[in-house]
Amino acid sequence: MDSIYAPIFTKITSGQAGAEGPVFTKSGEKLFMVAPEVESEGKPAGQVLHVDLEYKTVEKWCLPVSGEHGGIPAGCQCDKDGNIWIADMRLGLLKVNSEEREVFGQMALKDSTDRPMQGCNDLAFDPSGNLWITAPAGDIAPAEYRRSMEEGFGSIYCYTKAGEMVLLETGFRFCNGIAVTKDGKTLIVAETPVKSLWAYDIEGPGKIANKRLWGKVPGDHDGGPDGIDFDEQGRLLVANWGSGHLEVFSPSGQLVKRVQCPFRNPSNLHFAPGTNTVYVTEHEFHGLWKFDWDCSGQAQYCDLPKESD
Repeated sequence: MDSIYAPIFTKITSGQAGAEGPVFTKSGEKLFMVAPEVESEGKPAGQVLHVDLEYKTVEKWCLPVSGEHGGIPAGCQCDKDGNIWIADMRLGLLKVNSEEREVFGQMALKDSTDRPMQGCNDLAFDPSGNLWITAPAGDIAPAEYRRSMEEGFGSIYCYTKAGEMVLLETGFRFCNGIAVTKDGKTLIVAETPVKSLWAYDIEGPGKIANKRLWGKVPGDHDGGPDGIDFDEQGRLLVANWGSGHLEVFSPSGQLVKRVQCPFRNPSNLHFAPGTNTVYVTEHEFHGLWKFDWDCSGQAQYCDLPKESD
């Protein structure tokens, strides 16, 4: 490993229960995050939040819900039409219009094998607009809520641009963060309890091969890799929950740097488009923070030119 980097972190907000899923809309116009641990009368009532960076205020944007079942939103991504796609641990895959706050509902109740859809945690677009998803929870509501921390029933999916929910693989113990390389050829999946990062070759929409161990986060703490994001140099920044650090891996999967955080439980991270500013959520103060990295982030799908589709 190369070194420890201790940047200056600036706190944007705190007190957002289970703070997760920071994402910018196209060209950095709006910043959203989620509060998955909010409850109402002892039942899930997670929130999608809009963050005003100028005034450092947070506004409740919408409440994911299906019938009588509230959501546990955990991860977000933005498409080119201004929609926010949400990985929800209770409701599966959701889509929300970022302007009108309209929740379009659950995008799939079953997968390509006719199995009930599982609760989702994080997601990432490839350059062609296919959406790759981790699903560490049990079957979506109304089934009993379960998490795969001990028993390996977590799954990964691809929701293709054609609208098919393809089950890719199952058997994970809490698959978590997920990312796709700039060229769209490699998928990285974090598996939290075993502190592992797995790589796959992407062979097409909903098609992967050649699973291999790509990296391991350091530490013997209770936790492991959570949210992940690439920078423009192809390095992967990993929120190592419970360690007080973000881990930085080279494009080949070698740990090259550790970013020291002023909180113990980083949960996710996201670059502001076209900048070297990284926004980080965490579970100690349940907040959103920012710091400056040494280069910009990998361009997100919503900011790619139309011809990339």
